[in-house]
Amino acid sequence: MHSAPRSDAPLNSPQPEGRSTPLAGPAGRVATVVLGVLTALLVCGVAVGWTPLFDADTSLSRTTHRWAVADPTLTHANRILTDWVWDPWTMRALCAVLVGWLWWLGDRRLAVWVGASCLIASLLQQALKAVVDKDRPTWPDPVDSANFAAFPSGHAMTATVVGGLVLWVLALRRAGRALWLTALAVTAVSVAGVGWTRVWLGVHWPSDVLGGWLLGAFLVLLTALLYGRGARQATHGEASR
Repeated sequence: MHSAPRSDAPLNSPQPEGRSTPLAGPAGRVATVVLGVLTALLVCGVAVGWTPLFDADTSLSRTTHRWAVADPTLTHANRILTDWVWDPWTMRALCAVLVGWLWWLGDRRLAVWVGASCLIASLLQQALKAVVDKDRPTWPDPVDSANFAAFPSGHAMTATVVGGLVLWVLALRRAGRALWLTALAVTAVSVAGVGWTRVWLGVHWPSDVLGGWLLGAFLVLLTALLYGRGARQATHGEASR
């Protein structure tokens, strides 16, 4: 989501108030607008029942469901991954650890910002599910089940938001390159992997997962932009006194 930090300063070292990452620069603003537009277009397509989108959903889901039924061992592994490793509550627990760590370091403004961003993302996800009210796939021989509306995928969106926030915080704290790249790899595997499990298990359409990814990434970028703007304003305010 942004370039790896170059500094090897300790993660618990004091950080300047005006700190920012490439996410808060011009490239970040452009990316935020692009992701916002793509998310809005997808939401509209789902809401109006755009035929090409629904046809693609149906075709891909039928294929993966056949694979899931034919391979119960792999299906069981996907169920474990989606219910335990990449479950939204697991991701939220990780976010809570991140918030607690920042609070312990004394970076309370960032801790509150991260916690509030995760909470807002969860509320927005549930609200959008209720408004769009998209039906989940139904199968004569289901391999798993899930409740509530389908769009967007809560698993995909939560993994994207939490993973993105972790990467952003590590960049702000000037994490070493090795640590940041490791976190990037884990986040990429988790975000892609949880999306795959939801489609494989037949509880989400591909567009649900795509919606979760797009909206989650948009919220992370928006969080970084707003935080960076607030930090700059606070720095300018101190300098003018």
